[in-house]
Amino acid sequence: MSLTATLQERFFRWALRGHAPEPSPVILTQRRVYVLPTRQGLAYAVSLLVMLVGAINYNLSLGYALVFLLTGLGLTAILHTFRNLVQLRIAPGRCEPVFAGELASFGIVLTNRRDETRPAIRLRLPGQTSIEIEVPEQSSLEARLTLPAPHRGWLALPRITLETNYPLGLIRAWSYAAPDQHCLVYPAPAETAPPVPAMPGEDGGAARVAAGMEDFAGLRRHQPADPPRHVAWKAAARQNAGPLLTKLFTGAAAHTLWFDWDMLPTSQDVEARLSVLTRWICDAHGAGLAWGLSLPGSELVPAGDDDHFHACLKLLALYAQE
Repeated sequence: MSLTATLQERFFRWALRGHAPEPSPVILTQRRVYVLPTRQGLAYAVSLLVMLVGAINYNLSLGYALVFLLTGLGLTAILHTFRNLVQLRIAPGRCEPVFAGELASFGIVLTNRRDETRPAIRLRLPGQTSIEIEVPEQSSLEARLTLPAPHRGWLALPRITLETNYPLGLIRAWSYAAPDQHCLVYPAPAETAPPVPAMPGEDGGAARVAAGMEDFAGLRRHQPADPPRHVAWKAAARQNAGPLLTKLFTGAAAHTLWFDWDMLPTSQDVEARLSVLTRWICDAHGAGLAWGLSLPGSELVPAGDDDHFHACLKLLALYAQE
């Protein structure tokens, strides 16, 4: 690490007034908010100095009054810019899991306990584009900050820079926050993978009855998610004002699948195997099948719901990392 980078990191640690990550909520106290003039502010100060020299040179009373008035305006801008950021509360919000190679979206909850709106507050992650929000009075607002997620596992939220130059743009007030927040990154599904292995499950390959398209099995009350082509329109016509009914069909469903680590070629590295398993799980979940997952040292019994889907992906994401 270069000397400049080392000094920057030391400054960031000092500016946080503690160690990262910070416990929530993070409150931007007076000692954590820093104030410096912007380029416009420096130009404003130079202009005032030139005006003051002219007023002294020509002994202009109105010139003195104008300089002092504008100087007071600039000093007032410092106070208002500082107040727009100080005592703001920051807490982690929602963060949904993503696949490697996608953008992780971190939710940051900003709470304003004052009776005044806090406009033009910008938030930025290192190396990313800033976003600007306005926090209403006596309320909370969730901002979304995105960050590339190149690798599987837990992605920690880096240091956040909060800044504002409201109301005149002459002064920049800024602070840093590092709330304790992580995003779970699943392995990226393989673009090309072997076909899903059609291996029978614990039932020994026996078929199970499930919703299919082969034989009529009866009627049940219609649900909003049912496709219109399955509605029993003739029965509805005979019942006049009766409830809609949906036709059920039965067929031979696919066998329960097992996705086993040992089924993959040993020539593949760990990440390639995880990508293939992720692709199989995504395909099986999309097809409405049940599957089980077996990794060295851990195993998940077959299921097919959303909870099982995310549990399997989490197991793959944290494989050999815990």
